[in-house]
Amino acid sequence: MKESAPVFKGKVGQDLTIEQGYEAAKLATLNCLAAAKSVLGTLDQIERIVKVNGYVNSAPGFTEQAKVMNGASDLLGQIFGEKGRHARTSVGVSELPLNITVEVELVLACRP
Repeated sequence: MKESAPVFKGKVGQDLTIEQGYEAAKLATLNCLAAAKSVLGTLDQIERIVKVNGYVNSAPGFTEQAKVMNGASDLLGQIFGEKGRHARTSVGVSELPLNITVEVELVLACRP
């Protein structure tokens, strides 16, 4: 989402390439971090990224969800360095709300 509207819509492997899905995962991750910042006040309270759950709107037969979700993992590594290392789940789904391409969920360990 950007300015309350989906930027990437459709299924990876049908409407979008793996590279476009990778970019969608990065944007979804940035939206998660923006939500965390709105609650925490600052991202400096994040001690580490524990887990990333990624849901990829996938065409039938598409099996490269992990490559799409590398967009989220790579971005978190760039932002947080070693604190950005995490466990991850990458799941292909047949539909996502608003026909978005990727949905990301972050589990964070934060200082009080």
